[in-house]
Amino acid sequence: MVSVLAGWFSNVSAVGFSGSRSSVPLAEVSLAVSLVPSGVPISVGCADGVDEYVRSLLLAAGVPFSLFSVSSGSWGSGRGAFAGRSIACVRSVGVRGLWVSFPSASCPSGLVPSSSSSRCFSGFGSGSWGSLAFAVGSGIPSLVFLGLISCPSDWGFAAVPGFPGWFGFSPSSVQLSLF
Repeated sequence: MVSVLAGWFSNVSAVGFSGSRSSVPLAEVSLAVSLVPSGVPISVGCADGVDEYVRSLLLAAGVPFSLFSVSSGSWGSGRGAFAGRSIACVRSVGVRGLWVSFPSASCPSGLVPSSSSSRCFSGFGSGSWGSLAFAVGSGIPSLVFLGLISCPSDWGFAAVPGFPGWFGFSPSSVQLSLF
């Protein structure tokens, strides 16, 4: 049954991770990290919680990854640096990659997927959901583990069969009409 979830990780050019700073679903994060194919670039942020756990798993396995750290100063200073770091991390994955997110609370009211980073990071209070909104809005295939949290109905996510709490977004393919 793991092959259903593993299918999301096949043929990706990169994988990025984000999630809660306070609540880490250890088994689900471990499973997702284990499904990243060898040699596929991995991007992760500098936050506590999910980011920290992903980094610890990768370091323990000797797997290289790109760290997007606010303390580098690459994205300025203050609160805006955290958004800048998240935007850069999502962009590093690209539309041929996979964004994997582990938020610990419901999606903030009013936040919807957008390719405009300023719309996704405009004070909604959740970097995990902001990053996921930017990834989905940018057309990046995405997985989210929500556990018992309800999935936003208008984001285009579908339940991953056999994996309760997991939802996936894959950009719609364009159908060409012959008539």
